[in-house]
Formats: sequence, C-alpha cells, structure tokens
Amino acid sequence: MSAGRAAVLLAAVLPLAAACGKSPKVETDPAAERAAATERAKQGPYGAQMKALDTAKGLQADLNKKAQDEVDRAEKP
Repeated sequence: MSAGRAAVLLAAVLPLAAACGKSPKVETDPAAERAAATERAKQGPYGAQMKALDTAKGLQADLNKKAQDEVDRAEKP
C-alpha cells in the first residue's frame, strides 16, 4: 500500500472513529422537564406524598394570607 493511499484511507476513517460513541445533543427545556417529572411523580409511587405536599402548600398560603390580614387590621387606626 502506498503512502498516498494510506493517507486517504486514514483521512476517511478518522472522522468516523472520532464520532463513534458520541450521542446527539438533545435540546431540553428545564421548566418543561421539571413539570413533566412532577406529573410523573404524582401518578407514580409518590402520588400520596405529592398530593400531601400540594395540600400543605395551599394551607401555608391560606395561613399567610390570614396572618397578613390580621396584621393589617391591627395596624389600622
């Protein structure tokens, strides 16, 4: 095999060898991925815990609103 043929063969094989084992890069949206993971968790084995967490967040918001209303009412002349 001549040196010229070896160089051409090497030039043809080298890019293929460099790309071997690399997966294509997939663009993802972190917010959409987080929302999808939350929905999967609600449907999966963590459904009860996720529902309890949602309920607790709702109670926290309600208590904070009531406390702020009471503070505003107490500060009014």
